[in-house]
Amino acid sequence: MKFEDFLEEWHSPEEVVLVHTSGSTGRPKPMWVEKQKMLNSARITCDFLDLKSGDNALLCMPLDYIAGKMMVVRALQRGMNIISVEPSNHPLADLVDNEEVSSLSEDDYLIHLAAMVPSQVYCSLQVPEEKALLKKIRHLIIGGGAISPSLDAELKALFSPEESENHYIWSTYGMTETLSHIALRRLNGTEANEWYEPFDNVHVSLDADDCLMIDAPLVHEGILKTNDICELDGQRFRVIGRKDNVICSGGIKLQIEQIEESLLPLLQPYTHDTQSFCITKCADEKFGEVVVLLIYKGISISEDELQHIFSQLPNYFKPRKVLFVDAIPTTQTGKIDRKLAQTLVN
Repeated sequence: MKFEDFLEEWHSPEEVVLVHTSGSTGRPKPMWVEKQKMLNSARITCDFLDLKSGDNALLCMPLDYIAGKMMVVRALQRGMNIISVEPSNHPLADLVDNEEVSSLSEDDYLIHLAAMVPSQVYCSLQVPEEKALLKKIRHLIIGGGAISPSLDAELKALFSPEESENHYIWSTYGMTETLSHIALRRLNGTEANEWYEPFDNVHVSLDADDCLMIDAPLVHEGILKTNDICELDGQRFRVIGRKDNVICSGGIKLQIEQIEESLLPLLQPYTHDTQSFCITKCADEKFGEVVVLLIYKGISISEDELQHIFSQLPNYFKPRKVLFVDAIPTTQTGKIDRKLAQTLVN
């Protein structure tokens, strides 16, 4: 969708807007959402981040999905200027040689609010000129996928403690149904931690399977039951993994995300990023299900090196099968396509 098309849709007399789910648990699905609830979500975020009229908001996400639409709605709700760039893994590349940007002083903000997925942040950090522009962002919110330990470490080191008092990097928790995020956690500065803090008007709880339930009346009608297995600390929560990403092997329940997190630092010297491998499962006569490692076939790694890596894992985490593939399957929004990954080994 083009920017002008969304503006036309937004300013139409219709009270709803068509969005598509991200497709992380299947094919993207269309759904209609109320404009008023989108405005409520925008106001909540803008108030929390103290965004003001005249601030600059970066639009670098596709407008077919809620993340892109909500960036525009936040700008409209708060009277911010929109800097629109073509969605890509290098969203700041087109701004590197911009004359207005080069004239900014060290203390000036280029962008007051930017929303990116982890791959966009990762790629931007690899190019010195783009990394410098990341440091011109006041509030960088990151969603749409897990933030790897190595990326987390890079972001923590991006700003000094003094700079972190004026530059904020956030991990977001939310989904299409909640019209973007309903909780944030700080990634840099002295307030960095692993726990998400819901907004004041949001209440969370756990069901019998320890899956998060969300009560956010300003953005969603009724209680929203998620498939995210979480741990609660008061109203703060920490995400363990998805209920549908559980491998039941020999009577032990294994969380795919935890296995990937354990493998990442061991495989990173060979793979460089999380999209070079993923964990899935397949049926097994003896254990019921077993752990399977999918790895990009362009990676140079020997059988001996793999076995050395596996020897450093807890016994239940060790992949029983390894499959080299042409590419790790991903959804249109860049998340690992878990269902497609599983079909590759069955």
